[in-house]
Amino acid sequence: MPRPPRELRLRPATQQAIHPSYKARSGTRMLVRPPRLARLSPRRLRSESPMASTHALLRPSAPSPLAGTSARSPAAAVRVPFRSRYSTSVSLASGADTLFADYKPTTAFLFPGQGAQAVGMGKEALNVAAAAELFDKANDILGYDLRNLCIDGPKEKLNSTVISQPAIYVTSLAAVEVLRAREDGQSVIDSVDVTCGLSLGEYTALAFAGAFSFEDGLKLVKLRGEAMQDASDAANSAMVSVIGLDSEKVQQLCDAANEDVDEGERVQIANFLCPGNYAVSGGVKGIEAVEAKAKSFKARMTVRLAVAGAFHTSFMQPAVSRLESALAATEIRSPRIPVISNVDAHPHSDPEMIKKILAQQVTSPVQWETTVTTLLGKGLEKSYELGPGKVIAGIIKRINKGASVENIGA
Repeated sequence: MPRPPRELRLRPATQQAIHPSYKARSGTRMLVRPPRLARLSPRRLRSESPMASTHALLRPSAPSPLAGTSARSPAAAVRVPFRSRYSTSVSLASGADTLFADYKPTTAFLFPGQGAQAVGMGKEALNVAAAAELFDKANDILGYDLRNLCIDGPKEKLNSTVISQPAIYVTSLAAVEVLRAREDGQSVIDSVDVTCGLSLGEYTALAFAGAFSFEDGLKLVKLRGEAMQDASDAANSAMVSVIGLDSEKVQQLCDAANEDVDEGERVQIANFLCPGNYAVSGGVKGIEAVEAKAKSFKARMTVRLAVAGAFHTSFMQPAVSRLESALAATEIRSPRIPVISNVDAHPHSDPEMIKKILAQQVTSPVQWETTVTTLLGKGLEKSYELGPGKVIAGIIKRINKGASVENIGA
């Protein structure tokens, strides 16, 4: 007979391994069965000179927004891999978006998303002039002392959506400068031929790849955090991680929960992180139904996530129009190297398609598991996680324990 679940108090490191957005709450206890986690040529980046900084690496912003859009070939509707009652369709251009169709990755830069933040991040950046300059520029753009919040907190303020997203974006790009300052750093940067980021991290990846400037990216991330917070405040929603089930079983669990709640409370898989670890988003009643039914579906445990709301679902729809307006006023160029989208796990080269993808990203499930397995399957040899925490490295190791991942903090 299987052992009954036993009560555990999870340490912060374990909580972070469950999901990057999980933050410890004092006194939190849960019934769990201890999980047995699963073991888990494009154009190269061109720098202006061996001493080039991020500001030279990233393409400068234009003096004025794009005046309009160019004519494109008819688009075909393509659905993201996950199909649920909340699945999002994205219209992909058939002609102008194929530059990276046959990319062959060898070295990747990976950037973390919300949940990776921690008080003390950014300290190392103070010792590298180019990294410290990014924080100075961020302070001017944001209108508050981001560096001080990153290094000294308080934790509650740093963890808020409106602060954590700019903080992670800036710290992650500062980590690029910390790496560049190493003896072999420039050669590592020059070797990168693909990049991607988890949710928010996609913006960081696009900035690194030269699709927009550091400054324009920060302005977009600032607005994104504010829009997502406002959308969360407008609805009673939540997220929960389901541990120990494959994606099909989690989908069945969501379907069962949805049968017991009204349409406005329904749930869906929001983050496909790695085998046995999927995050579900939706109305609070729907999330409670998932938690109540999880044991009957043989889930090892569920963990309620300390986030503002149901990210990557239609609950974030109010944020889309604000993002669309901001993206329309931002010059975006074709990236220098492939940047893998969270929406469909493919790279996109058409600037107009990148804008459309970024606007839809907040309401679409994150296809991180597919992204990583595709990169590894295409021959990826080495990865670097740049920014706070080691969340992405942990996820990749659960997908393939032999994968090579190095952390570069700031």
